[in-house]
Amino acid sequence: MAQNSPPAARPRRVTRLQVVRTEQLTPHMVRVVAGGPGFADFADNEFTDSYVKLLFLHPEARYPEPLDIAEVRATMPREHWPITRTYTVRYVDTAAGEIALDFVIHGDEGVAAPWAAAAEPGDDIRFFGPGGAYSPSPDADWHLLAGDEAALPAIATALEAMPAGVPVRVVVEVGDESEEQPLVTKANVDVTWLHRDGRPAGAPDHLVEAIKDVPWRPGRAHVFVHGEAGLVKGLRRYFLQDRGVPRELLSLSGYWRAGLVEDDFQAWKKSERERGSDAVL
Repeated sequence: MAQNSPPAARPRRVTRLQVVRTEQLTPHMVRVVAGGPGFADFADNEFTDSYVKLLFLHPEARYPEPLDIAEVRATMPREHWPITRTYTVRYVDTAAGEIALDFVIHGDEGVAAPWAAAAEPGDDIRFFGPGGAYSPSPDADWHLLAGDEAALPAIATALEAMPAGVPVRVVVEVGDESEEQPLVTKANVDVTWLHRDGRPAGAPDHLVEAIKDVPWRPGRAHVFVHGEAGLVKGLRRYFLQDRGVPRELLSLSGYWRAGLVEDDFQAWKKSERERGSDAVL
């Protein structure tokens, strides 16, 4: 699922794979599974929010092979530079030599989602990565995972990594009941699905209030809340000040912002950081 990149070192080597298959998970979410000889270049990491930077090439440009982004930026016009989009790695199957990425599909706007909706076996997929910053702490007494569809792949992966019996509260906002997905875990999990039911995506007030309504357990909480950028502004002070969550146990990040493509969102986020806004963390 598309997301904003958390601060982490990212390899600059381009991995090139081919689409193996696609899976329609829900009416608006498609999984693309990729593999092939290039999988040998992919080095997985330990993070459950592992992500890659997908590269979408200009259809009329001729690129060096193997693809060298430094060379492209030094020798080609800017309009031919690949477009980048960031997506969470849903899973890595080392034995099969495959990785899976989940895409939210809403119409034919954008770059990545229409590509995923039309992807067929044999199509090329190129990316940098993986990067990442979060995995459930084994020292936490309980966990809170929350977000919208953009965060669902990372939430599902984190649940699969949770120790048996650990208490976990999950709050996920999706369009309606048809967009819910099975969540597999050995943890003692309590899941709340919020349905927008016609409310626009990118209006996080409903989700913010639902997260604040989660009963606060005693002990050390490890918190992962990602989604539309308004979540950060709505919850930053709540977790850090009202609930006293240490920064090292808080992963709070906007993956996207309503009305902005990723390039514009990254520029906005950089601007907000520079002026010290609490709209980003």
